[in-house]
Amino acid sequence: MNIQENNQESTLEIEQDKRTVLSTLIQVVTLSMAIFHLYTGIFGIFQSVLQRSAHVGFAMLIAFLMCDARGQKRRNRLPWYDACFIALILASVGYVVINAEAISSRFAYVTPLSGYEIFAGSIGTLLLLEAARRTMGLAMPIIAAAFIVYVYVGPNLPGILGHQGFTLEWTVDQLFYTTEGIWGIPAGVSATFIIMFVIFAAFLEKSKGGDFFIDLAMGLFGQSRGGPAKAAIIASGFMGMLSGSAVANVVTTGSFTIPLMKKLGYRNEFAGGVEAVASSGGQFMPPIMGAAAFIVAEFIGVPYIDVAIAAILPAALYYIAAFSMVHFEALRIDLKGLPKEELPNVRHTLIFGVQFIIPMVVLIGLLVRGYSPMKAGIWAILITILVSWIRSDTRMTPSKIIAALQSGVEGAIQVAIACATAGIVIGVLTLTGLGMRFNSIILSISDGNLLVTLILTMLTSILLGMGLPTVAAYIIQASLTVPVLISLGVMPLAAHFFIFYFAIISAITPPVALAAYAAAGISGGDPMKTTFTACKLGIAAFLVPYLFVYSPALLMVGSTSQVLLATVTAITGVVALGSSAIGFLFCLMTIPERALLLVASLTLIKPGLTTDMIGVVLMLVVIILNLSSKKKRTSISCN
Repeated sequence: MNIQENNQESTLEIEQDKRTVLSTLIQVVTLSMAIFHLYTGIFGIFQSVLQRSAHVGFAMLIAFLMCDARGQKRRNRLPWYDACFIALILASVGYVVINAEAISSRFAYVTPLSGYEIFAGSIGTLLLLEAARRTMGLAMPIIAAAFIVYVYVGPNLPGILGHQGFTLEWTVDQLFYTTEGIWGIPAGVSATFIIMFVIFAAFLEKSKGGDFFIDLAMGLFGQSRGGPAKAAIIASGFMGMLSGSAVANVVTTGSFTIPLMKKLGYRNEFAGGVEAVASSGGQFMPPIMGAAAFIVAEFIGVPYIDVAIAAILPAALYYIAAFSMVHFEALRIDLKGLPKEELPNVRHTLIFGVQFIIPMVVLIGLLVRGYSPMKAGIWAILITILVSWIRSDTRMTPSKIIAALQSGVEGAIQVAIACATAGIVIGVLTLTGLGMRFNSIILSISDGNLLVTLILTMLTSILLGMGLPTVAAYIIQASLTVPVLISLGVMPLAAHFFIFYFAIISAITPPVALAAYAAAGISGGDPMKTTFTACKLGIAAFLVPYLFVYSPALLMVGSTSQVLLATVTAITGVVALGSSAIGFLFCLMTIPERALLLVASLTLIKPGLTTDMIGVVLMLVVIILNLSSKKKRTSISCN
């Protein structure tokens, strides 16, 4: 019996040692990746192929180290087949890293590939698809694999879908040994801008800067009607801006805000919907805008700060609409705020946490002055470390710095692999010419009608976004449909923003609304009801993209008077939209009043003097009707 117990103890010790070795290996690789990117952020990036292949190679290694074959976080030792996969990553992607200079200077499709290079490119591409499956699920690798299959079945397809056909060598050359495929623009943006901002967000979190902004939001809005829901919108919007992931933000901030909303009296589905909407919208909240906005800037060829400025009004309209709906819902069901003693003290919070505003101010200031996002990110990280030393409980010790670096890198892995995998799609579109032919397909279906084209684009953006991260969904759509919109006269910034916004709000759009489902899991509400509630709260996001396509004033394009008028009327319009959606203004509204106010809101949101005047008149009519007959209405609360 003692011998058996000793054997069991020995086995447990061996397993524990193996897990310790694995965790140490993960930490070494993640810190190596962090150091690589901090070095390039300070001293300048390497040549494109080297920078991008090293970035994606690190991400693939970490993916196979951290995720098991089921796509779940690894809890035990590394199996022999994953060790083989890691060796193959080093042999394939590592070959590109080592020979990056030679690969960059060769003539693609002219200089023949060696047998080993064809093998390395094929294996590296397959391993990237497997890394995508483990980190993102099946949707993205299936889409990328379908495009690869298209290279070989295309010659047998009829009409506009057919192409001349390409050999394995040509395909591998395009995808693995040029900057038109896996090492394309998306991987380049991930390897420079995105990784730096994700690491900065991790430093803010580890230094308790995120807690400061959440406490500040609760202190400012907690006592007002529906206070926790309003605080959730502000706090989740801020955290979503940093994280770039709606689901991750719902899980983190929602675990705090959703119970508070339920405690106040909001329905489970409404509380979950508020959190899902606020977390999703953070990805288009300036100045950081999650991750995809950096790729928007790179595709358009403008400074990132121009993209951030253009996003100010659309983001404001999105959050003002959600904020107003929360307020009108609180009035409708007569909700009060939380007692003062249960809320953080604003003065105390500012005194002990105001230093965390400094990194944000520095970041915005440097971007405005023309610094690259990488340099601005480096300075923001350094400032965060410095200001954390003001208080002992926020101080970034060496162990916390290491934890922040590791957390930041781990948070960037999915984006890095998504960008690289999306590069496969872009590479195939370029190689086969499908991208140009796809434009013809859409134009033939829409018959050149811009509105029909926008609706088709919206549907495909939402469809792709349901199964893909925002970054991947945006990249694929940017390659397929943006040229169509531009050919119909849409300005490039508006065209890119249009698909960017719908890729984001796919997180709250049924049937696969991942952010809403995550919120429902916390609130205990019905997932589908939570999803439809979130869609109602985020209704402005479904309307505003159409409006800035037709009127770029909502993107800060135009004269000062045009932008100012568009801003005032659009804000008034989204507040009216929120009132109409909830069915409450000064008192419960009748269906005709709601219908009139809906029309008024749409005409106010749409820039233009004539539509604005119509909207104002209709809104005044609704106000008079609602006020004059409120004594006859039966409601829980009439103010």
